[in-house]
Amino acid sequence: MKIRVGQGYDVHKLGEGEKLWLGGIQLDHTHGLIGHSDADVLIHAICDAVLGAANMRDIGYHFADTDPQYKGIDSKILLKDVMKIVREQGWEFGNVDCTIVAQRPKINPHIPAMKKCMAEVMNVDEEDISIKATTSEKMGFVGREEGMAVHAVALITKA
Repeated sequence: MKIRVGQGYDVHKLGEGEKLWLGGIQLDHTHGLIGHSDADVLIHAICDAVLGAANMRDIGYHFADTDPQYKGIDSKILLKDVMKIVREQGWEFGNVDCTIVAQRPKINPHIPAMKKCMAEVMNVDEEDISIKATTSEKMGFVGREEGMAVHAVALITKA
């Protein structure tokens, strides 16, 4: 059995009047993430981690932010497509461990819903998706509430 790991990282700016999509669910907040798609920074980092583990480049390579067909797209669609792409190459998802870095809103109450949503999209068990949250102690762009960041590490296997 072949085992690989991949690391994903993504950031998006926060802006007034935008919707805040995180882990496939919409959170109630004064600001939302800005991007070409729905800017779901958690899903984007997971996509990069899974694609990286399969040595298949990154989310921008497969779904360019200059391509109008992806303007405003639901990131759950991208995640589902990423899973299909790697599975077509013989890889199977093992697990992912993610850390969301955000000053506000509080993320922990939403983690169960995020895990449930993404597990359904990815066709995996919820227990294979780990999500943690932290702040940046009011330092840097996250601490100033200018944006959010996510780190993700994924494990995939091939028979």
